[in-house]
Amino acid sequence: MTAQSNLIVKGLLLGGAFGFPLIASAAIISGTDTGFEVLETVSVAASPKESYARLVNIAAWWNKAHTFSGDSANLTLDARPGGCFCERLKDGGGVQHLTVTYVAPNQALRFSGALGPLQSLGVAGSMTIALTGTAGGGTDIALRYRVGGYATDGIKKWAGPVDEVLGEQIARLKRLIDSGSAESSSPSQK
Repeated sequence: MTAQSNLIVKGLLLGGAFGFPLIASAAIISGTDTGFEVLETVSVAASPKESYARLVNIAAWWNKAHTFSGDSANLTLDARPGGCFCERLKDGGGVQHLTVTYVAPNQALRFSGALGPLQSLGVAGSMTIALTGTAGGGTDIALRYRVGGYATDGIKKWAGPVDEVLGEQIARLKRLIDSGSAESSSPSQK
């Protein structure tokens, strides 16, 4: 693992210790030496159409602490097949976090790729964010991320840190949809 990967992992682990918000449901569904699956779910009062509009504005809810540039404003999401969840870096640099593989507006987005420090491993990932309308007019949002492949010391150890980071992100999306701001009113949950 590189020094940068070690720092990112330490940051992910420390973040959980310092009170990232709990969400409706966050779980490591499975984990082996060759892969893992995590599932994060929230319910919001807004319609699927309103929720989708907030979802695709990723710069408004993704935590800057989990960017390479330190600024969420550098994040973009081109919600079309072949589109990119990308980040601009200074001096013309950039990061392709995930590639969009499936789009059903107001219903689902699917991505392919490895997030953060997983990019330096021999892994592939598939992330699906599904939006389901509820009887009361709200939306259930489920984020499922499956990762498989090869890492010298196994992949299972990454399940916990990835679950924490994605749990934080989906909680921020929920806050943005419900209150208009992804930031928590609690200083320990920003």
